[in-house]
Amino acid sequence: MLKKVCKGNLCIITFYYKGEKVQKVELVGEWNGWKPEAMKRKKDGTFWITKRLKAGKSYRFKYLIDGQYWENELQADQQVPNPFGTTDSMIIL
Repeated sequence: MLKKVCKGNLCIITFYYKGEKVQKVELVGEWNGWKPEAMKRKKDGTFWITKRLKAGKSYRFKYLIDGQYWENELQADQQVPNPFGTTDSMIIL
């Protein structure tokens, strides 16, 4: 799930991920060269992270689950093909 709030040329995006028996979730995306960023965990098991991104751009991203599995955000603005034969989630700001 995504929550977007944009004001002027800056957007604050909160990414959420909830999965069963998941120990660790990292967010990876174009904004930082696909470097994994650890998401925090709530008491209910939902993982979250907030990012500040420039408005007027689009960004590809994915979730890395337990360091092994890639997952897309189904509520992203688009799912776009990547060079690896799968898709990336895309957020349009």
